Amino acid sequence: MRIGAVLFLVGAVATIATVVPFLIHSHPLPTAAYLVSMVMPLGMALALIGLLTSALAQKRRIAAKLSAER
Repeated sequence: MRIGAVLFLVGAVATIATVVPFLIHSHPLPTAAYLVSMVMPLGMALALIGLLTSALAQKRRIAAKLSAER
């Protein structure tokens, strides 16, 4: 889940960096900057997958604990 957050942050910074030249009427950045900004959705997906995996594991632990108490 942490790698997803890092990738999302890197993509967000790259996205901001690619938009700024358009706002200040400057020359656009090289294509590599736009490709790095595409990492943001990948980071979001990895973070969501990590979140869902963690939630399902917690649900299984609670269910196992409740069944052991019976």
